[in-house]
Amino acid sequence: MNRAFLSLVKSLLVASVAVSGLALAAQEHQPAAAPAKADAAKGSTLYAEGDAKRGLPACVSCHGAAGNSTITVNPKLGGQIEGYVHKQLVDFTTPERANPVMSTFAKMLSEQEKKDVAAYLGSQAAKPGAAKSKETVELGKKIYRGGVAERGVAACAGCHGATGAGIPIQYPRLAGQHQDYTIAQLGQFKSGARKNSPQMTTLAKRLSDEEMQAVADYIAGLK
Repeated sequence: MNRAFLSLVKSLLVASVAVSGLALAAQEHQPAAAPAKADAAKGSTLYAEGDAKRGLPACVSCHGAAGNSTITVNPKLGGQIEGYVHKQLVDFTTPERANPVMSTFAKMLSEQEKKDVAAYLGSQAAKPGAAKSKETVELGKKIYRGGVAERGVAACAGCHGATGAGIPIQYPRLAGQHQDYTIAQLGQFKSGARKNSPQMTTLAKRLSDEEMQAVADYIAGLK
Protein backbone atom coordinates (compact mmCIF):
# COMPACT_ATOMS: atom_id res chain seq x y z
CA MET A 1 0.00 0.00 0.00
CA ASN A 2 1.29 3.43 -0.78
CA ARG A 3 1.21 6.33 1.60
CA ALA A 4 -1.55 8.14 -0.28
CA PHE A 5 -3.91 5.16 0.10
CA LEU A 6 -3.13 4.76 3.83
CA SER A 7 -3.72 8.46 4.36
CA LEU A 8 -7.09 8.19 2.60
CA VAL A 9 -8.16 5.24 4.77
CA LYS A 10 -7.11 7.09 7.91
CA SER A 11 -9.11 10.15 6.87
CA LEU A 12 -12.22 8.06 6.19
CA LEU A 13 -11.96 6.36 9.61
CA VAL A 14 -11.62 9.70 11.39
CA ALA A 15 -14.62 11.08 9.49
CA SER A 16 -16.67 7.97 10.31
CA VAL A 17 -15.93 8.28 14.03
CA ALA A 18 -16.80 11.97 13.96
CA VAL A 19 -20.15 11.33 12.23
CA SER A 20 -21.01 8.55 14.70
CA GLY A 21 -20.18 10.85 17.59
CA LEU A 22 -22.40 13.58 16.20
CA ALA A 23 -25.28 11.14 15.69
CA LEU A 24 -24.96 9.84 19.27
CA ALA A 25 -24.85 13.37 20.66
CA ALA A 26 -27.95 14.28 18.68
CA GLN A 27 -29.80 11.28 20.11
CA GLU A 28 -28.76 12.14 23.65
CA HIS A 29 -30.04 15.69 23.29
CA GLN A 30 -33.38 14.77 21.81
CA PRO A 31 -36.19 15.74 24.19
CA ALA A 32 -37.82 12.78 25.96
CA ALA A 33 -41.28 11.89 24.78
CA ALA A 34 -43.90 13.58 26.93
CA PRO A 35 -45.92 11.13 29.06
CA ALA A 36 -49.42 10.55 27.79
CA LYS A 37 -52.05 12.67 29.47
CA ALA A 38 -54.72 11.06 31.58
CA ASP A 39 -57.88 10.30 29.62
CA ALA A 40 -60.95 10.57 31.85
CA ALA A 41 -63.20 9.17 29.09
CA LYS A 42 -61.17 5.96 28.90
CA GLY A 43 -61.08 5.88 32.68
CA SER A 44 -64.86 6.11 32.74
CA THR A 45 -65.20 3.09 30.44
CA LEU A 46 -62.74 1.01 32.43
CA TYR A 47 -64.41 2.01 35.70
CA ALA A 48 -67.88 1.10 34.43
CA GLU A 49 -67.06 -2.01 32.41
CA GLY A 50 -63.71 -3.40 33.54
CA ASP A 51 -61.90 -5.66 31.08
CA ALA A 52 -63.33 -9.17 30.78
CA LYS A 53 -60.42 -10.40 28.66
CA ARG A 54 -58.04 -9.80 31.55
CA GLY A 55 -60.48 -10.82 34.25
CA LEU A 56 -60.61 -7.24 35.51
CA PRO A 57 -64.00 -6.49 37.09
CA ALA A 58 -65.77 -3.15 36.82
CA CYS A 59 -64.78 -0.78 39.63
CA VAL A 60 -68.40 0.38 39.81
CA SER A 61 -69.47 -2.94 41.34
CA CYS A 62 -67.70 -2.07 44.61
CA HIS A 63 -67.29 1.70 44.51
CA GLY A 64 -70.65 2.68 43.06
CA ALA A 65 -71.80 4.89 40.20
CA ALA A 66 -69.50 7.89 39.73
CA GLY A 67 -67.43 6.64 42.67
CA ASN A 68 -70.17 7.14 45.24
CA SER A 69 -70.05 3.82 47.05
CA THR A 70 -73.11 2.68 48.96
CA ILE A 71 -71.15 -0.13 50.64
CA THR A 72 -69.81 1.45 53.81
CA VAL A 73 -66.61 -0.61 53.98
CA ASN A 74 -65.67 0.50 50.45
CA PRO A 75 -64.54 4.11 50.13
CA LYS A 76 -66.34 6.82 48.27
CA LEU A 77 -64.00 7.85 45.45
CA GLY A 78 -66.06 10.39 43.52
CA GLY A 79 -64.43 13.80 43.74
CA GLN A 80 -61.28 12.37 45.30
CA ILE A 81 -58.05 14.16 44.39
CA GLU A 82 -56.80 12.73 41.07
CA GLY A 83 -53.14 12.55 42.06
CA TYR A 84 -54.01 10.87 45.33
CA VAL A 85 -56.09 8.15 43.64
CA HIS A 86 -53.24 7.48 41.23
CA LYS A 87 -50.75 7.24 44.10
CA GLN A 88 -52.93 4.75 45.97
CA LEU A 89 -53.32 2.56 42.89
CA VAL A 90 -49.54 2.51 42.59
CA ASP A 91 -49.14 1.84 46.33
CA PHE A 92 -51.49 -1.14 46.08
CA THR A 93 -48.90 -2.80 43.84
CA THR A 94 -46.30 -2.60 46.64
CA PRO A 95 -46.03 -3.99 50.19
CA GLU A 96 -46.75 -0.48 51.47
CA ARG A 97 -50.48 -0.97 51.01
CA ALA A 98 -51.19 -4.64 50.62
CA ASN A 99 -54.85 -5.50 50.11
CA PRO A 100 -56.07 -8.91 48.89
CA VAL A 101 -58.58 -7.39 46.49
CA MET A 102 -57.14 -4.05 45.41
CA SER A 103 -53.55 -5.26 45.13
CA THR A 104 -54.66 -7.91 42.65
CA PHE A 105 -56.61 -5.47 40.50
CA ALA A 106 -54.07 -2.64 40.68
CA LYS A 107 -51.35 -4.95 39.38
CA MET A 108 -53.53 -5.68 36.36
CA LEU A 109 -53.73 -2.01 35.42
CA SER A 110 -51.13 -0.31 33.27
CA GLU A 111 -49.66 3.00 34.43
CA GLN A 112 -51.79 4.79 31.84
CA GLU A 113 -54.95 3.04 33.02
CA LYS A 114 -54.23 4.04 36.60
CA LYS A 115 -53.99 7.65 35.46
CA ASP A 116 -57.16 7.40 33.38
CA VAL A 117 -59.26 5.95 36.22
CA ALA A 118 -57.89 8.54 38.64
CA ALA A 119 -58.76 11.35 36.21
CA TYR A 120 -62.30 10.04 35.83
CA LEU A 121 -62.91 9.78 39.57
CA GLY A 122 -61.40 13.19 40.21
CA SER A 123 -63.88 14.72 37.77
CA GLN A 124 -66.94 13.29 39.49
CA ALA A 125 -69.07 14.97 42.15
CA ALA A 126 -68.89 13.57 45.66
CA LYS A 127 -72.15 12.84 47.42
CA PRO A 128 -72.31 14.12 50.99
CA GLY A 129 -72.54 11.88 54.01
CA ALA A 130 -73.81 12.54 57.52
CA ALA A 131 -72.65 12.14 61.11
CA LYS A 132 -74.61 9.54 63.05
CA SER A 133 -73.71 10.06 66.69
CA LYS A 134 -74.65 13.29 68.42
CA GLU A 135 -72.88 12.03 71.54
CA THR A 136 -69.43 11.88 69.92
CA VAL A 137 -69.58 14.45 67.14
CA GLU A 138 -68.26 17.21 69.40
CA LEU A 139 -65.28 15.08 70.40
CA GLY A 140 -64.64 14.33 66.73
CA LYS A 141 -64.88 18.02 65.87
CA LYS A 142 -62.44 18.93 68.65
CA ILE A 143 -59.84 16.41 67.47
CA TYR A 144 -60.30 17.18 63.79
CA ARG A 145 -59.90 20.92 64.29
CA GLY A 146 -57.51 21.09 67.22
CA GLY A 147 -55.87 17.69 67.65
CA VAL A 148 -54.87 16.32 71.05
CA ALA A 149 -51.96 18.48 72.18
CA GLU A 150 -51.00 16.47 75.26
CA ARG A 151 -50.40 13.36 73.10
CA GLY A 152 -48.86 15.08 70.13
CA VAL A 153 -51.86 14.47 67.85
CA ALA A 154 -51.96 17.19 65.21
CA ALA A 155 -55.25 18.64 64.00
CA CYS A 156 -56.61 16.67 61.04
CA ALA A 157 -57.62 19.98 59.46
CA GLY A 158 -53.96 20.95 59.18
CA CYS A 159 -53.47 18.48 56.33
CA HIS A 160 -56.99 17.64 55.16
CA GLY A 161 -58.44 21.14 55.33
CA ALA A 162 -61.18 22.64 57.47
CA THR A 163 -63.85 21.25 55.15
CA GLY A 164 -62.08 17.96 54.46
CA ALA A 165 -61.18 18.91 50.88
CA GLY A 166 -57.62 17.60 51.22
CA ILE A 167 -54.37 18.68 49.57
CA PRO A 168 -53.47 17.34 46.10
CA ILE A 169 -51.56 14.02 46.02
CA GLN A 170 -50.40 14.01 49.64
CA TYR A 171 -53.60 14.29 51.66
CA PRO A 172 -56.95 12.91 50.45
CA ARG A 173 -60.36 14.46 50.46
CA LEU A 174 -62.18 13.16 53.55
CA ALA A 175 -65.47 15.03 53.53
CA GLY A 176 -68.48 12.70 53.47
CA GLN A 177 -66.43 9.50 53.65
CA HIS A 178 -68.11 6.43 55.16
CA GLN A 179 -67.51 6.09 58.90
CA ASP A 180 -66.81 2.36 58.61
CA TYR A 181 -64.14 2.88 55.98
CA THR A 182 -62.40 5.69 57.86
CA ILE A 183 -62.36 3.68 61.10
CA ALA A 184 -60.94 0.68 59.26
CA GLN A 185 -58.12 2.73 57.71
CA LEU A 186 -57.21 4.36 61.01
CA GLY A 187 -57.11 0.89 62.52
CA GLN A 188 -54.79 -0.36 59.77
CA PHE A 189 -52.47 2.59 60.24
CA LYS A 190 -52.45 1.94 63.98
CA SER A 191 -51.66 -1.77 63.61
CA GLY A 192 -49.06 -1.22 60.89
CA ALA A 193 -51.03 -3.18 58.30
CA ARG A 194 -51.10 -0.07 56.14
CA LYS A 195 -47.64 1.43 55.72
CA ASN A 196 -47.91 4.09 53.04
CA SER A 197 -48.19 7.13 55.33
CA PRO A 198 -45.70 7.44 58.21
CA GLN A 199 -47.56 10.52 59.48
CA MET A 200 -50.86 8.68 59.76
CA THR A 201 -49.23 5.67 61.39
CA THR A 202 -47.79 7.90 64.10
CA LEU A 203 -51.03 9.79 64.70
CA ALA A 204 -53.30 6.74 64.66
CA LYS A 205 -51.19 5.03 67.32
CA ARG A 206 -51.89 7.96 69.63
CA LEU A 207 -55.69 7.78 69.26
CA SER A 208 -58.04 5.57 71.25
CA ASP A 209 -60.71 3.52 69.50
CA GLU A 210 -63.34 5.92 70.83
CA GLU A 211 -61.47 8.91 69.41
CA MET A 212 -61.06 7.27 66.02
CA GLN A 213 -64.80 6.55 65.88
CA ALA A 214 -65.61 10.14 66.87
CA VAL A 215 -63.30 11.60 64.21
CA ALA A 216 -64.67 9.25 61.55
CA ASP A 217 -68.21 10.27 62.39
CA TYR A 218 -67.37 13.97 62.26
CA ILE A 219 -65.61 13.52 58.89
CA ALA A 220 -68.68 11.83 57.44
CA GLY A 221 -70.69 14.98 58.06
CA LEU A 222 -68.19 17.40 56.51
CA LYS A 223 -69.23 19.10 53.29
